[in-house]
Amino acid sequence: MCGIAGIACLPGYRPDEALLGRMAEALAHRGPDGEGFLEAGSAALVHRRLSIVDLEGGAQPLVQGPVALVANGEIYNDPALRKALPEAPFRTRSDCEAPLFLWPECNTNYTLELRGMYAIALLDETGPDVVLALSRDPFGIKPLYFSETDQGVIFASEPQALLATGLVSRAIRPQARDQLLQVQFVAGRETIYPGIMRVLPGETLRFVNGVLDDARKRPACHGAIAENLTEALALSRLDAALMDSVAAHERADVPFGMFLSGGIDSTAVLAAMTRLGNGAPLAWTARFDTGAVDESAQAAQIAATLGARHRILTVTQEMVWAHLPQIVAALDDPVADYAVIPSWFLAREARKDVTVILSGEGGDELFGGYGRYRRAMRPWWLGGRMPWRRGTLDGLCRLPTGKAWRRDFVSHDEGSRLRSVQAIDIDQWLPNDLLVKLDRCLMAHAIEGRTPLLDPVISALAWTLPDRLKVRGKHGKYLLRRWVEQNVPGSAPFAPKQGFTVPVGQWIAGQGSRLGPLVARCAAFQGVIAEETITGIFTRATGRRERHAAWVLLFYALWHRIHIETVQSGGDVFDVLSAPRP
Repeated sequence: MCGIAGIACLPGYRPDEALLGRMAEALAHRGPDGEGFLEAGSAALVHRRLSIVDLEGGAQPLVQGPVALVANGEIYNDPALRKALPEAPFRTRSDCEAPLFLWPECNTNYTLELRGMYAIALLDETGPDVVLALSRDPFGIKPLYFSETDQGVIFASEPQALLATGLVSRAIRPQARDQLLQVQFVAGRETIYPGIMRVLPGETLRFVNGVLDDARKRPACHGAIAENLTEALALSRLDAALMDSVAAHERADVPFGMFLSGGIDSTAVLAAMTRLGNGAPLAWTARFDTGAVDESAQAAQIAATLGARHRILTVTQEMVWAHLPQIVAALDDPVADYAVIPSWFLAREARKDVTVILSGEGGDELFGGYGRYRRAMRPWWLGGRMPWRRGTLDGLCRLPTGKAWRRDFVSHDEGSRLRSVQAIDIDQWLPNDLLVKLDRCLMAHAIEGRTPLLDPVISALAWTLPDRLKVRGKHGKYLLRRWVEQNVPGSAPFAPKQGFTVPVGQWIAGQGSRLGPLVARCAAFQGVIAEETITGIFTRATGRRERHAAWVLLFYALWHRIHIETVQSGGDVFDVLSAPRP
């Protein structure tokens, strides 16, 4: 895991050393183990390294003749690629070196050969033009952003590195703001900052002399045809795919562990880890001191059954009020998902022992776990409805851009209603909420996050499953539950689950009279939502909808103060909300 950045200038411009230094400094938390720069004519690459593989020899940028690259991520099929390239003069054991030798033959299709999570920037000076290629893995596990400026295209692992250049402004795109307030993340190519774009999942963008020239897309899993598999055959294929993926994701030259929620996805990953026999895995679970469903005892039982070393972290209200500004500061691409809270604290705790964390993200999206999938499968007269139709603030207030936030949630025809709504989540919810949350919360503490369920071997199987092996009756993730039932004694995967919650709404309700006026007066809401509307929501934060709305409003107020107004995040929630603007 690393941080990457750079620039490909327009004719007449050269890379500015001070600008590159500011980008590197903004990404220092992603790579505390080293720093690398490469200037190639009118372009330059920046790398901040977190050493995971080839600790001594894997420093970047990597160079082979006129081709150079910086990468953030892991290429899990690197051993196979090296065997397939016997004449290539590899100089390191870095798993990111193979693309240097794939590019001359495959050009923008080189990522079709890669299995892994990655954001790659590749420079090619073979001809008279300077070519920059920006690539991202098919699920968007690793982030990559760019901006086309007056000097050329700049890119980085995080928007804050682009903002540090001074070439793009700290401003707000109103439609993105309203989308964040309604669904807790910003979807699509455009970010909340005008002019800062995402390289989309699976995309490779080709720039020639600083100008976009070509774009290619490698889909995560759309387009595969569902097969009429028997349950026995599907379980056999799932077993092989899980073991293959988890084995690949365990490759590292540093200690690793996992986050264990006690749910189906993380339990499946832990079961595969223990079966591989590489020692007793170290697993962490978060619980709350009050006001939330506590599944830590179930997680502890699963860990004991599987022989894992298990640690439980209790997150208190006092910890959240003290550190929430630091959590929000890590989320320069805003995600108002309250699960950022336990993720950040778990990462801080795990960094004392490990550098790599495996987690279960992706299981719901690939195997049909969400209740909204089951609702979408019903006919309308039985309460069936498509997801992403209602926002958090609907019925509580009006936003300036109205329903425009819904434009990114358009279903594809994937052969069934279930597959179509899964495709929406894979395109939008997964890369722009769950994976941003995982990346930023872990990288704030210099930890690499790995997601074995978001692997081509797993997705190739999941997308060929018939609907009946994903959703059956009241249960989603049917096949994954059956696998856990067979492989984890006493796990009871079909027992009723109450789901993971964070009691932030209850905490806010207890502080509503104090928080409401502070949030309402923030510049973030001037001309957007009336002060009395916001204070009213906090006053009524004993209700479920109002609690969630109050949390989203609080998150956005803090986010705006820190990332737009540049208020320092060192104080507690009340300090940051009330601090004068610099």
